[in-house]
Amino acid sequence: MGTTQSTEVQSTPTSNLELEKPWRKFDWGQKKELKDKLENFSPSHPDVKDIKILVAGQIGAGKSSFINSVDSTFLGRISSRALVNSTASDHSFTQNLKGFTVRSGKKTLPFIFKDIMGLEPPILAGSQTEDIINSVFGHVKDGYKFNQEQALTYKDKHYTCDPELSDQAFCLVYIIDANVVQYTDDRLIDKLKIIRQRISAKGIPQVVIMTKVDEACPLVQKDLRKLYTSKKIKEKMELCSAKVGVLKTNIFPVKNYHDEIDTEDDMDVLILKGT
Repeated sequence: MGTTQSTEVQSTPTSNLELEKPWRKFDWGQKKELKDKLENFSPSHPDVKDIKILVAGQIGAGKSSFINSVDSTFLGRISSRALVNSTASDHSFTQNLKGFTVRSGKKTLPFIFKDIMGLEPPILAGSQTEDIINSVFGHVKDGYKFNQEQALTYKDKHYTCDPELSDQAFCLVYIIDANVVQYTDDRLIDKLKIIRQRISAKGIPQVVIMTKVDEACPLVQKDLRKLYTSKKIKEKMELCSAKVGVLKTNIFPVKNYHDEIDTEDDMDVLILKGT
């Protein structure tokens, strides 16, 4: 299926893919401003030292790659602390809950990205919805190995019955592959909706990071700055919003670092905007 999709994208004339005006205003020169703002950020609550951000998504969508890309953007060099599977697989490479700090030079920023097992469509496969919800609420300790057959219970040593405010995630980030969003299994979408409903009641912000935009549109593949004049990416954003139920203003398209050996300003500014 991947080969067929790629062929279809490559065979589409780029002249038919571009809009006359951008469908979203975007300042490509705001990298320093965004970076400085995040580097100078500090939690306002005295009991919270770090802002925890839980990163969830379908297998292969680029969860761990996004965490590495954020790290790379601040370091100014390619980082690969979160392990990424280099081969196509039907199963998640991430098996345990793990937190990753964000570094900028010698400074450690007050953000911790929590990487979890990838979601799979079947009910008893991939990261359990209850495990994700419990992780957001701070009940799951780092190191917990996700069980495809049963969600974590209060009896497990990795379960925190009475989490502190500092244990909880302050944002849930969904990673969705722009290249295959139209093929996303309804069972997976149902899982995301259950998670959304449960944590929305607690007022926890949720955003979508749409990855692999270069693979989804040849126009963007040639020039990343064509992102917001791309008809295809606009259609992908609208479809993603309708499927997941997240406002388009909370969906951020990015290109993760993958084959690059050096960081690039245009990739960095998209990643910073979604962080």
